[in-house]
Amino acid sequence: LIREADPDIIIGYNICKFDLPYLIERAEVLKIVEFPLLGRIRNSRVRVRDTTFNSRQYGMRESKDVTVEGRVQFDLLQAMQRDYKLSSYSLNSVSAHFLGEQKEDVHHSIISDLQNGNSETRRRLAVYCLKDAYLPQRLLDKLMYIYNYVEMARVTGVPISFLLSRGQSIKVLSQLLRKAKQRNLVIPNIKGQSSGQDTFEGATVLEARAGFYEKPIATLDFASLYPSIMMAHNLCYCTLVPPEDVRKLNLPPESLYKTPSGEIFVKPELQKV
Repeated sequence: LIREADPDIIIGYNICKFDLPYLIERAEVLKIVEFPLLGRIRNSRVRVRDTTFNSRQYGMRESKDVTVEGRVQFDLLQAMQRDYKLSSYSLNSVSAHFLGEQKEDVHHSIISDLQNGNSETRRRLAVYCLKDAYLPQRLLDKLMYIYNYVEMARVTGVPISFLLSRGQSIKVLSQLLRKAKQRNLVIPNIKGQSSGQDTFEGATVLEARAGFYEKPIATLDFASLYPSIMMAHNLCYCTLVPPEDVRKLNLPPESLYKTPSGEIFVKPELQKV
C-alpha cells in the first residue's frame, strides 16, 4: 500500500517505537522478503536501530530510529511529548483532551478473540483499527503539526525528523552554519574533552523562608534576563574576539567590552548582533 500510494509523510501514534519495528520484525519471521522495501530508493530496505535521547529539557528517552528512504515518519506521540505537558500520553487520553473523542473500548488481549469470532466482533475490531488511524490524522489537522514543523524545518535548516528526535542545539548549530556559509566562513569541528558531566555555577538562589504570611509577598523577576544582557552588551558568537586578535587588529579599547570572566566582545559600532 505504501509503495502504491507513494506518500511523502507516514503518520501514526507511536509508530517509530512500536508499529513500524513490529511490522518489520513480523515480516522477517514470516519471510516476506519484499515487505521492508518501503522507501523510494530501489532495493533500499527499512533499517531499525535502538536510540537513546537525553537532554535536560526532555530527560532520558529510549526509542527506535526507523529509516525509510525518501519518506518522513511523523510520530505524533513524540510530538505530543515534546510540545505538551499532559498527565497521560495515550492516544485515548490525548484524543479526549484535544478532540473530545476516544478510541473504541477494545483491550489488546481480546483482539484475537474478536478476529476469530463472528461478523459482528470483526466489525467491532475494524472500527477499532479505523479509529486508531483516524484519530492521529484528526490530531495532526487540529494542531496544525505539518504546517508548524515544516516551517520550523525551513527556518532552522534541519530535517523534520531532527525536530522530533534531537534537541535544541542542532537547530542553533544549523543556523550558525547557514550564516557562516553566507559570509564565506568555516566553523571548526572541535571535539570537546569533557565527559559531558561538567556542571556550571548558576545564579544565586535565595532559600525561601517557609511560614504563613498574612500580608501578600511581592515576587520580582526580570523578564528575558539573559537575552536582555546579551543585547545590551552586544554578546554573540560573531562579536567575540580572542585576546591575540585584539592586539593583531589593533582594536581601540573604547570599541571593546570585557566581561567579568575576561572575554572580549566588540561594541555595536564595529559589529552589531
